[in-house]
Amino acid sequence: MFNRLETIVARFNELEIELAKPEILNNYNELKKLSKERSDLEEIVNKYNEYKTNEEDLKETKSMLNDPELREMAEEEYDNLVANKDRLLKELEILLVPKDENDGKNVIMEIRGAAGGDEANIFAGDLFRMYSYYAEKNGWKIEMINELPGTSGGYSQVEYLIKGDNVYSKLKYESGSHRVQRVPTTETQGRVHTSTATVLVMPEVEEINIDIRESDLKIDVYHSSGAGGQSVNTSNSAVRITHVPTGIVVTCQTERSQLKNKEKAMRFLKIKMNDEITHKQESEIGAERKTKIGTGDRSEKIRTYNYPQNRVTDHRINFSLMELDRVMDGNLEPIIEALITEDMRLKLAGETSIEG
Repeated sequence: MFNRLETIVARFNELEIELAKPEILNNYNELKKLSKERSDLEEIVNKYNEYKTNEEDLKETKSMLNDPELREMAEEEYDNLVANKDRLLKELEILLVPKDENDGKNVIMEIRGAAGGDEANIFAGDLFRMYSYYAEKNGWKIEMINELPGTSGGYSQVEYLIKGDNVYSKLKYESGSHRVQRVPTTETQGRVHTSTATVLVMPEVEEINIDIRESDLKIDVYHSSGAGGQSVNTSNSAVRITHVPTGIVVTCQTERSQLKNKEKAMRFLKIKMNDEITHKQESEIGAERKTKIGTGDRSEKIRTYNYPQNRVTDHRINFSLMELDRVMDGNLEPIIEALITEDMRLKLAGETSIEG
């Protein structure tokens, strides 16, 4: 660990010199790139400097233990410095865990009703509201891409962009099958039903170098519908694009212009293709990565929302919270913090992360 820390310090010092050079200051792209690298290393360097200062203080205090007049005072100081050393070592270990380069990015979120018919679509709508409330609490903004309302409420499918600070770092664990257990409004005999909705979270990637041939695309235009499209449903402005070789389908109907909807849909298509390519590559290099969504079957679940018991359980980390009502109002932080903590533990142990 210390060899790696010394290498980081050496690189940080190199960057300080590079960033002072006139040719770098006059090159915006290079300046931006090197400044980001320096910023990424700064916290580690500062923490390591704090650790080295603590080590020097430890040596000095240890030498005072042999002085009868200073021994009592030195013993207390020595114990504090040892405890501080342990804390700093743990913090350095965490800082050295490779960071996900996508953590600071916006996300595209897709929610679909899965097993359970109308109730699954209603639950998909509940999940959309839950994430919307959570986004609001974090000061994030939501931009709709596509919505297909369910016949009895909720959504059979809804896709949207969430913009803000470090959105992916918080929501990247949400991909998978979510299960609800409750008495549906359509149930006349009071029986608890089980339904599912699937969630897919993808980082919004700014530059995607994917070559898509026009001949591989099937493009359909139609009347916009739903809450986002009522003001434009008198013209064929909605766009659906199917990438035939992969079967990926994207739809956009939130803009008044067919051209703008097509541009948005093409960008969404590239993001979905990039997400699939990235995770295929991870599998090929040996990552034991489960698919993000699964089939939506009731048995494939990452989380259960049990309304009769007011309980939500994340099955990946055996974490339960008897505050389902608060969670559905956007109070997701306790669950997300527990997921982040466990993911960090797995990474420090060199094991497969929760998200991967």
